[in-house]
Amino acid sequence: MIKQLLTGLALSAGTLAAISPAFAEYPERNIQGIIQWGAGGATDTVARSLTPYVEDALGTDIILNNRPGGTGVIGMNAVMQQPANGYTVLYGAENPQLYPIMGLADFDYSAMTPINVIGQGLVVIAAPADSQFDNFKELLDYANKNPGKLRMGGTGAGGLPSTILAMVNSVSSLDVRNVTFGGDGPGITALLGSHIDFMPLSLAAAQDQIAAGRLKGLAVFTKEKIEELPNTPPITQALPEIESYLPWGPFWAVAVNKDTPEDIVATLSEAYQKGVANENFQKFLSENGAKSLNLQGEKAEEFLNRWQSVTAWALQKADAAKISPEDVGIPKP
Repeated sequence: MIKQLLTGLALSAGTLAAISPAFAEYPERNIQGIIQWGAGGATDTVARSLTPYVEDALGTDIILNNRPGGTGVIGMNAVMQQPANGYTVLYGAENPQLYPIMGLADFDYSAMTPINVIGQGLVVIAAPADSQFDNFKELLDYANKNPGKLRMGGTGAGGLPSTILAMVNSVSSLDVRNVTFGGDGPGITALLGSHIDFMPLSLAAAQDQIAAGRLKGLAVFTKEKIEELPNTPPITQALPEIESYLPWGPFWAVAVNKDTPEDIVATLSEAYQKGVANENFQKFLSENGAKSLNLQGEKAEEFLNRWQSVTAWALQKADAAKISPEDVGIPKP
């Protein structure tokens, strides 16, 4: 009788250990990856290129889903509303750091725990292959003579195109009509069909189309020419005054719910660090004109804060911020 009782207690303890989160090894099942922008854009491309290497490090699958809308607010909010258990991660871009000053949301990346700041990209201002403009200066001259006529592809307030437009307007004048899309991918499709006249894009999203002759690069958002697009002039040729904002570029990051346990954050951070460091992914970044960052913890937070400070106050200077950075606690750079 005593032996049966002890056996029963042992079985009960084993069962509890198997189902108790305290004894469970993370990850036990698939992880959901929410991409805050649409298919075919830079964030989507980076996420889908990186994820297989992270899956190898974690030993589980990461199921990717695109949740575009609201300049990425919809996707980010979806992750923030999920349980803080590490089974839902956000693949995001730079946009959340501008939500407070654009009046889009009262949160930014500080409302989450950053797992990895993957890398930083370059920007190219692209046009249809048959565009009448061969460089950005020609486009600017035409726009000055025909205000409000050109159609610029955008991704909403606080998106990369609107940020580039604000920086241009802080040193010059570019009066255009905005046509909003759910990410780089749909914008590129519109460019290919000549439904819009130009669009600032991440180089990672546009490079292949430009190299294949399906799109035309009018300017890269740099001080000098870049190896990836040797025939595309730097924007400083058209606007020397914009040099004060350079270097500048979009970035990509992975984050989780703020209350995710430290051991799970550590497991994810290690896996993403290995994934970003993978030589094949490093080659992907290099071929797309992006710089690898691979930042975790405090270094990731420092990067996010500095990028936010520099960009938010640049938009304030250009009168493009709806809310002053000072009013939402963003310090001057």
